[in-house]
Amino acid sequence: MTPEDPAQSLQRLRSSIDNIDAALVFMLAERFRCTKQVGVLKAEHGMPASDPAREEQQLARLRALATDADLDPEFAEKWFNFVVAEVIRHHTAAADAQ
Repeated sequence: MTPEDPAQSLQRLRSSIDNIDAALVFMLAERFRCTKQVGVLKAEHGMPASDPAREEQQLARLRALATDADLDPEFAEKWFNFVVAEVIRHHTAAADAQ
């Protein structure tokens, strides 16, 4: 078996990365569609935009998943905190619009 040319290996790997990035974008979009509905529901019922207990549970779950997936749990936590901050911003805007 002939070893793959480094340029071909690089192209193959980059193609995989591009596909994964596209999937991540679509998954994030779906996540935000769901959290937008949560924000509307919270706004309609006067519920707070943030739910610290839920966030703590989710963070623990995601850190465990990251460990199982051989992903740095600190990185997973940073990602989660970034996403949650954006979700809370959306929920606050939905409440302000009521």
